[in-house]
Amino acid sequence: MTRPPALSDLAGETGWEPIERFNEARTAESYVSGEPEGRRLRVRYFRRPTDDALLGRIWFGGGTQGPPGHVHGGAVAALLDEAMGFSAWMVGHRVVAAHIDVDFRAMVPLHTVATLEARVEKVNGRKVYSRARLELPDGTPAAESTGLFLRLETRHLEKLGRLATDAEMDPEAFG
Repeated sequence: MTRPPALSDLAGETGWEPIERFNEARTAESYVSGEPEGRRLRVRYFRRPTDDALLGRIWFGGGTQGPPGHVHGGAVAALLDEAMGFSAWMVGHRVVAAHIDVDFRAMVPLHTVATLEARVEKVNGRKVYSRARLELPDGTPAAESTGLFLRLETRHLEKLGRLATDAEMDPEAFG
């Protein structure tokens, strides 16, 4: 692709429902998904209603470069962290990351449009376990991750709500 894709170019597949409220709610302060027209990452999220999986299309721009011509592993890890956390928020678990593991399988060339899938695997009290996978356009696994997320207490959610409002971000966009 010779020009960076707009978010609208990052189309889903049949059966994927766009999560427009989240896609539109990002602010410039969001590291992963805050530059819908920037040089770093362009991310569009979807939901697969058959199993409540979070799906995404991601374009990795020049602002993500690590090894020459390839995406920095930290950009991949940050994307997977956001996706695992958002997959939990999407199904009603208000969480933050406590621990994530990322296994890098293949280098991601710059300007690639990749696909991700994330889901909640298990819930045990306040602990929410998630998993995510990033694939290259040919289906090659680029990275896989697992994460332990902790449910936020009411007082933390109230503080986040105020911060989201202060940042002109709709706190309900994560619902």
